[in-house]
Amino acid sequence: MTEHVHDDKPRPYLCTVCNKRFTTKGNMTAHGKHIHNGEKRFVCTVCEKRFTTKQQLNDHEILHTGRTPYACAHCEKSFPTRRNLRQHMNVHSSKHKCTECGKCFRCRTLLTEHRRIHSGEKPFECTVCSKRFTQTASLIKHSKIHTGEKPYKCHVCNKEFRQSSSLYTHMIVHTGDKPYKCSLCNKSFTQSGVLQTHKRRVHSNRRPYECPYCGKLYKIIYELNRHVRVHTGAKPYLCKHCSMQFTWPGQLKKHLLKSHNEGTWLTCNTCQKKFNERGNFKRHLLRHTNVKLYVCTECPKRFYTVNELKVHQSVHSNVKQFCCGLCGKDFKVKCNVIKHFKRCCDSVR
Repeated sequence: MTEHVHDDKPRPYLCTVCNKRFTTKGNMTAHGKHIHNGEKRFVCTVCEKRFTTKQQLNDHEILHTGRTPYACAHCEKSFPTRRNLRQHMNVHSSKHKCTECGKCFRCRTLLTEHRRIHSGEKPFECTVCSKRFTQTASLIKHSKIHTGEKPYKCHVCNKEFRQSSSLYTHMIVHTGDKPYKCSLCNKSFTQSGVLQTHKRRVHSNRRPYECPYCGKLYKIIYELNRHVRVHTGAKPYLCKHCSMQFTWPGQLKKHLLKSHNEGTWLTCNTCQKKFNERGNFKRHLLRHTNVKLYVCTECPKRFYTVNELKVHQSVHSNVKQFCCGLCGKDFKVKCNVIKHFKRCCDSVR
């Protein structure tokens, strides 16, 4: 007769399909995939995405609320799930640290992708416009520009988004929550990443991103990527109606409005000026309220936009980073070199 050995280990994780219990969450998830063929019985009532376990559904539903209940004890960041917080803690332990620039990441995958910035490697190529990317996520995000696909919809205002992260950020608009405050100018933000970008762009002179073509330096990678298009001539934004291509998203939006009547113009009620981009529209409205959010760190002068602040800050610096391509004269400010270049062209003619 076979003697059965009873295991007294606690088994807090319950399979909701067959009620079998497990000692760890990983074992329960593996059981669901192999025994129940990964049956996704739990459905999100907002976006209808399906999940294998109830916990996965609960973690996902937090994204629709915009809440970030799990706060880091070492910095001001907070996260929607415990898993996100655990991954973030690797940043403070320097577990995944770049040997080139010292930046730390929450996982090895992100570190590998980051290293491609230093090596210049871009292994993922778009089959439509041949643009290359350092990571598959960027390629997937980019490909939706060509297809026009926007699978993520806000259940409050029905606005559609290409990325789930964009939907998550948008949901905070409805809650009005801006928990991340800049310690230098007291401006508040919806996300910690946006706060860090704000600090680099407005309150810091550090420029870690260098153009491989001309050596120009930038504060954030997005600005570098936009600049590189000047050298490559890339036009990644494709009109779905007539296949015209554009260098900037604003050009595509304007084209859709003028040529295909797609979208709506944003009109200022004070001066009737029209805009096709919400960011430009909001910056314009500030001029009617006399609200100047951007403060110079060297003097008390304030400005409406970050670009105006950048132009002003050149007064306090002796660096002349803009050069005329015809006569070689150096300038502090980009707009000055553009004006000078036009005069040089006229004199040549």
